Amino acid sequence: MFELMFCSLFTLLPDFLYRRYVQGKRIGHEITIYSVWYELRYGITGCLMLTVLLIMAVFYFHPSTTNVVGLFRTVPILPETNGRVAEVYVGLSAEVTKGQALFRLDSSKQEAALEVAKRNIVEIDARMVTAKAEIAAAEGQVQQAKGNYEQAVDELTTKQKIEHVVARREIERLEKLVESRLGTLNAARANQEAAETRLSTQLPAEKASAEAAQHQAEVELAKTVVRAGVAGRVEQFVLRAGDVVNPLMRPAGVLIPAGVGETLIAGFGQIEAQVIKPGMIGEVTCVSKPLTIIPTVVTSVQEYVAAGQVRSGEQLIDVQQVSQPGTLTVFLEPLYKGGLDGVTAGSTCIANAYTDNHELLAKKDLGTFQRLYLHAIDAIALVHALILRLQALVLPIKVLIGVAH
Repeated sequence: MFELMFCSLFTLLPDFLYRRYVQGKRIGHEITIYSVWYELRYGITGCLMLTVLLIMAVFYFHPSTTNVVGLFRTVPILPETNGRVAEVYVGLSAEVTKGQALFRLDSSKQEAALEVAKRNIVEIDARMVTAKAEIAAAEGQVQQAKGNYEQAVDELTTKQKIEHVVARREIERLEKLVESRLGTLNAARANQEAAETRLSTQLPAEKASAEAAQHQAEVELAKTVVRAGVAGRVEQFVLRAGDVVNPLMRPAGVLIPAGVGETLIAGFGQIEAQVIKPGMIGEVTCVSKPLTIIPTVVTSVQEYVAAGQVRSGEQLIDVQQVSQPGTLTVFLEPLYKGGLDGVTAGSTCIANAYTDNHELLAKKDLGTFQRLYLHAIDAIALVHALILRLQALVLPIKVLIGVAH
């Protein structure tokens, strides 16, 4: 209607003024309800054609859409292991910080494993003390065996010096005794080395393994306390003590990260793919913040239409099954800091995007007609801006009437 009224100022009105003041035709006499088409046919035809062209130009160069949503991401609250909830630390809805405990699972099994790991370390410490005593005993055995060996060697040496008065059998006995005492000494030294090796290598390795097992048990015990991975807010957190949670089948709830709702996602028609570019200025009005126009800027345009995606499967895709043509996904952010304050995340909005030819008009090599054309394209953005403001006025009424019905 607005476009029709605007175009009539340049087509229908001049035609009427010409008929009235140049040809002298008057309304109610020469121009009647029956002859208005014949008398004003040029103005009416030109008005309709110009209106259609204006509407097409406005909606193409300055696209609009009602498919705008402030989408936000949620983080599932999942434990790393199965278990029964023993204690819940937050309520149904609460602000949480990163690392804050949300709930705790039953940890009796993990606590028992940790206690076993601690006992193993204590046992190994006791074995290290025993190993030190064994080394001391082994050193005494080495000294004793060494003394016995030296005594046997001295006795054999003495008897060999007086071999002419000593029976040959006695010397052979002493030689065997020396060999036996030497074997005993070597065995004592081997036992000492084994005890020292056990104290310096084996037991420390076993203690390190036990400490690693203790650390693993502590990690498993810590996993029973589920904490917030990011700062944000938990909503509809109905988990209570006694519930069973499973990381694969039954999550505990959702966490909404802080800072969500700072980007709006709009779905424009595919025909706007050649017009909408990053950096374009836009405007939105949202249901959750009525009677407010929020300046925005196009930050990015998705290069793919979601309706055309194909997943590998066991059946061939029939293109006819794609019932929805899909929209061009555009990301909008507020032009000024805090522009979306007061807009509830997930709110539905209406958006306009405006083509700007300022940089092209700054070039000096443009022709006159091209310059007039670009000026006209920028000027008709006012039509869509007025339409958006009318929509902002009517939107609360439509929503409230819809709720009443």
